[in-house]
Amino acid sequence: MPNTSPPAAAPSGARAASPEAVNALFPALLGTAFDALPDPVRRLHLRAGAACYAGEVRVDRGRHPLARLCAWATRLPPSGAGPLQVEIVAADGREAWTRRIGGRAMPSRLWAGRGAMTGLLCERLGLVVFGFALSVEPGTHGPQIVWRVRRLRVFGLLPLPAGWFGGVDARESVDAEGRYHFDVRAALPVAGLLVHYRGWLDVP
Repeated sequence: MPNTSPPAAAPSGARAASPEAVNALFPALLGTAFDALPDPVRRLHLRAGAACYAGEVRVDRGRHPLARLCAWATRLPPSGAGPLQVEIVAADGREAWTRRIGGRAMPSRLWAGRGAMTGLLCERLGLVVFGFALSVEPGTHGPQIVWRVRRLRVFGLLPLPAGWFGGVDARESVDAEGRYHFDVRAALPVAGLLVHYRGWLDVP
């Protein structure tokens, strides 16, 4: 069975976008395409060590019982709008994110996949490990990072069909004011909307 535990570093065959990005997770997965991204997006993913960012977020949650169960399993934030804090600790090709929304923490861990997850960005949210394919694509205000689900495992071991999660994607870009902008939407065929959260962060 493929090993989905966080490795010590990004895959050895990955190519960094620039000398400063040698040990950074996103540049290693995106390669030279990373260099085309807007400065706030690049800065957020190049900074090593611990950093804390503040901004605003809007969250909409689905009401289907299955949507509520999935939200519990992945520790999704409650519906509402207000201030957001994101703490990121980046080291050795891994990142630990803690999003604080409405007084609730939403932690996740990110690393470069191995085995069946090779070439994918792995993110553990609660009981679930997602394998995302990353790409740099045109956006409204310039290039953006697009995350799309390619693999998913519950408890890190039990695989689920990726086709169930075609309605899950995330986008990192800049808004009209040049701020780091995120837009994350998750929906399932039966449950409908799980969560849609979007907003901005100040990334100095």
